Amino acid sequence: MYPFFRFIKTTLQAKKRSKIAFTDQSAIRFYCHPWDIDMWGEMNNGRVLTLYDIGRMDVAIRCNLDKALMKNKWALVVAGSSVRYRKRIKMFDHITMKTQCVGVDDKWFYLEQSMWVKDKPCSSVLIRAGITSKDGLVHPSLVANAIGAEYTEGNLPLWVREWIDSEQHRPWPPTAN
Repeated sequence: MYPFFRFIKTTLQAKKRSKIAFTDQSAIRFYCHPWDIDMWGEMNNGRVLTLYDIGRMDVAIRCNLDKALMKNKWALVVAGSSVRYRKRIKMFDHITMKTQCVGVDDKWFYLEQSMWVKDKPCSSVLIRAGITSKDGLVHPSLVANAIGAEYTEGNLPLWVREWIDSEQHRPWPPTAN
């Protein structure tokens, strides 16, 4: 089941928190609930990705992206992700999730998110995200302008550029062997 109450709580808290630039790091805190775990007593990998969605909403609200989306009838889209799971998150662990836009290219925003328990990293995801309109993908410069932010293209870290390059070699559509 989708964590509606956690989504509502995060949304309401984000509206009360200070505004940030879309490139600033945001951190939210929450607990691993019994309904977040799988049969092995750790947070389910699908739930991890859903909670990362909620972390991106905190940033979207705090940098005024939510207002630009509604005003322009735009939508958020995830066009790719790469996840690392390194440490188990168990029931009732207190989690800190960090979210930050680490760069932009001519189409996409790249966000790094991570979950931490007791100051130790548990998982991390790199997200390729975009903004869409009825006409297709919205150029990041238009999005930055709509939220009153400065647009700088091509400032991607090496590890992000290498991931982008590796994705170019992945077959699409997938083979059905």
